[in-house]
Amino acid sequence: MIDKGTSQWEKMSTEIMSGMKEWAAQHPKATFAEIERETMKRMAQLQARIMEAIVREMEAERAQEPVEVLRCPECGAEMHPRGKRKRRMQTQGGQEVTIQRGYLVCPECGAGIFPPG
Repeated sequence: MIDKGTSQWEKMSTEIMSGMKEWAAQHPKATFAEIERETMKRMAQLQARIMEAIVREMEAERAQEPVEVLRCPECGAEMHPRGKRKRRMQTQGGQEVTIQRGYLVCPECGAGIFPPG
């Protein structure tokens, strides 16, 4: 599933490694904890990009599946698609991940939801 983005991630990993080498050269007296924090910060960026790519691929696969009728959690009416919306989420590493998913709205009561996923 994630093969398409592998070369992109390998490139980013290489950039992280070279960036860390540069950082280490600029901080020759860095403590172990400082090196760890800097490494984790840079790895969190890679993690966020990988997560975005995986979610995009999963959404593309879901778009090919038959549409399940969802009922409004408020009034029970059939929900209708209302396009796609972006949603920003925070990773545990403090990075922002933007995902785009279908949004549903109830024609009866106006409630709107992002379907689970």
